Amino acid sequence: MLTVKTPEEVLTLMGESAFAMGEPEAVPLSAALGRVLAEAVTATEFVPDFDRSTVDGYAVRGADTFGCSDSIPAILTVTGSVLMGQAAEGAVEENTCMAVPTGGALPQGADAVVMIEYTEDYGDGTIGVMKPAAPGSNLLYRGDDVRPGKVVLQAGRVLTAADIGALAALGRAQVTVARRPRVAVISTGDELVDVTEQPGPGQVRDVNSALLAAAVTSFGGEAVPMEALRDEETLLEETVRKALAQCDCVLISGGSSVGEKDATCRVIDRLGELLFHGIAMKPGKPTILGVVEGKPVMGLPGHPGAAFFVANLFLKPLLARMQGRTLVRRPVPAVLTETVSANHGRAQYTGVHLTERDGVLYAEPIRSKSGLISTLAGSDGYFEIPRDCEGLPQGSTVAVTVYHME
Repeated sequence: MLTVKTPEEVLTLMGESAFAMGEPEAVPLSAALGRVLAEAVTATEFVPDFDRSTVDGYAVRGADTFGCSDSIPAILTVTGSVLMGQAAEGAVEENTCMAVPTGGALPQGADAVVMIEYTEDYGDGTIGVMKPAAPGSNLLYRGDDVRPGKVVLQAGRVLTAADIGALAALGRAQVTVARRPRVAVISTGDELVDVTEQPGPGQVRDVNSALLAAAVTSFGGEAVPMEALRDEETLLEETVRKALAQCDCVLISGGSSVGEKDATCRVIDRLGELLFHGIAMKPGKPTILGVVEGKPVMGLPGHPGAAFFVANLFLKPLLARMQGRTLVRRPVPAVLTETVSANHGRAQYTGVHLTERDGVLYAEPIRSKSGLISTLAGSDGYFEIPRDCEGLPQGSTVAVTVYHME
């Protein structure tokens, strides 16, 4: 008999537990995408470092264009051009202007730029300006983007392509990020054969090794696949010890129930501290979490579908926390296309396929037993039916957690 915790209690317990975290490391920008920032990035210089134009046009004094129009253009003398990558030579004086490209430096004396579309070149060294330009028009001033002392990126942020661009603008050739947790993936079961083998009677291919290794990678960790094991307690303990010596976290799929050969719980309890055994959820009830040598050891159900949900619900925030970030789930509302029943007393998680019709997002429940993985492979996300609810009718709006949107 399992003494189970609710999913909410499990997440709270994980948040309160002290797990070992590796030392941060410096990586080049080319390798920083998707990594978790280990320390805040503060600007030490102005970006941009000079006043610059945001359009192709003419640098002018705004006062010289006031009141102009298509019928009464302001006539200005062109005294030169600004070249990209160079400081402007000369200055803009009363009733004069200088041609300037997008991104070009603003000449002294100018306080605005007129778009070339609102000018007419008369061919005699003068132009007509048909639209007034207020001071500051079409300009970026020095430090408009970033000034020294500004915190540009906070610690714990997962770096995006835009973040990499900001770091490049600040002159950061490398950045300090959290080390990816190394996660040992151990699959157990007498019935397992390698994916390259043809299963015989009573045998199945080892799905969980590949499934969980891929999940670890997608969650920001570094998967370390171990050889699949027979249901032998001594062998499991030896493998867990070996995994702990080289990894920050250990996943064991299979052997998490309460049968004679379900040894995961006993091994964790013998090597360290067992935090819980059992979660009031479907699928995934016989999930285990313990701490050995300051490192989390998680026991997942052997059924691939159940292991998949447990990994998304609990392994993902665990690995996020080990990298110094808090996982924020952003569910999207969707309308159920059919009625879904649930078991009273356990939170139920159901995979869905999402479609959009006439601007409305619909969630089609995927009817899948915990041992099936092929149906989940076509899912876009999942929703939860609370433990005190016996089901949801067709047409209900549910909050769908979409994979890869957290």
